[in-house]
Amino acid sequence: MAVNESMVQDIVKEVMAKMQLGAAPTTSHGVFSDMNEAVAAAKKSQQIVRRLSMDQREQIISVIRRKTRENAEILARMGVDETGMGNVPHKILKHQLVAEKVPGTEDIRTEAYSGDRGLTLVELGPFGVIGAITPCTNPSETVLCNTMGMFAAGNTVVFNPHPAAIKTTIYAINMVNEASLECGGPDNIAVTVEKPTMETSAIMMKHPDIPLIAATGGPGVVTAVLSSGKRGIGAGAGNPPALVDETADLHKAAEDIVNGCTFDNNLPCIAEKEIVAVESIIDELLHYMVNEQGCYLASKEEQDKLAATVITPKGALNRKCVGRSAKVLLSMIGVEVPDNIRCITFVGEKEHPLITTELMMPILGIVPAKDFDDAVEKAVWLEHGNRHSAHIHSKNVDRITKYAKAIDTAILVKNGPSYAALGFGGESICTFTIASRTGEGLTSAKSFTKKRRCVMTDNLCIR
Repeated sequence: MAVNESMVQDIVKEVMAKMQLGAAPTTSHGVFSDMNEAVAAAKKSQQIVRRLSMDQREQIISVIRRKTRENAEILARMGVDETGMGNVPHKILKHQLVAEKVPGTEDIRTEAYSGDRGLTLVELGPFGVIGAITPCTNPSETVLCNTMGMFAAGNTVVFNPHPAAIKTTIYAINMVNEASLECGGPDNIAVTVEKPTMETSAIMMKHPDIPLIAATGGPGVVTAVLSSGKRGIGAGAGNPPALVDETADLHKAAEDIVNGCTFDNNLPCIAEKEIVAVESIIDELLHYMVNEQGCYLASKEEQDKLAATVITPKGALNRKCVGRSAKVLLSMIGVEVPDNIRCITFVGEKEHPLITTELMMPILGIVPAKDFDDAVEKAVWLEHGNRHSAHIHSKNVDRITKYAKAIDTAILVKNGPSYAALGFGGESICTFTIASRTGEGLTSAKSFTKKRRCVMTDNLCIR
């Protein structure tokens, strides 16, 4: 997890110099002024894509991977500069993870059944043109992993991205189309509009040539998609709790939890948003967090100031605070801290606004629990029924099992940082569309397919 900050800064300076010299592409493939035109172009391209062999698709995906690695620094800097969220070193790592661990055509597998009456094949086929809504928190990462998975399955994709990240999104879309063209594939395997709005989103969701909508964002976006009357894949909100009991390795738990919480300034939806700890071990856990992991212990007065700053009077998040560093957030309330402070912590009840609200900021409240059962109950309450992600630090397998059944999330990380669930230090695939609400979980190429059954009667069974 260690990042050589000086090396990253040197890379960033080099990348920015190249961009100023015109190294960034001047031609944008897949970008249209009108949403209907974008859909028409994606539909035309899909007629070609569906006839490509699996090997041809995989060749294009391999070039997308290469371009993602080559452009990781540029995309990271663009994302931070355009949205003001996250940090460059971690976004570089996220793009490298996309390049290495997003599944391609190997995820499309055929099932076969044979018996006395013949052979049946169950194959995975494309939907056609998929509509996708993407967030500003992980703009290029989501575009890249969605395009790779959807294209691997034989689809093309129309993006309606968050307007706050349109430049970064266009760069990524241009990149994947250039990859296709390099391999002799079609242009417009991924498309978007120059100025995405609620109106362009509505056109996309209602368009007769789009049978499937995939949304990555907040609960409002997912609700709109599920109300579209079409098949929807919804990756919504989460408020992942990290439960720590008295059997845990507290030194390791403190390191893992803070690393996960502070990764890209807490922008990933799977990141630890709060801790629920058995009260007998809180002092020791806090000791490691504050003295070894760069946490700042906020006073009651500072907590109140933070709550008033990061949450608006109407209960919404202050967008100027989302994805900002702990140092920046503390400076907003007049507290200056050294650069090694990377997380803000405190002890509070589960109803505390900085605990019960999914902040997407490196603020990590600790909720005391009288025992393990009480901790489970509080963690389940804090997850708010999103069924998204949760974490636990315990050496008791029975307790881990009990927690897993109670929390019932798409992701549960045991004794590790949250990002292990995406293949960073853990055995998993990478995705930035985690469809907890609609049940697909970590989406990949097979998530964007429909099953087709091919039956041969009375033949081809040779058992």
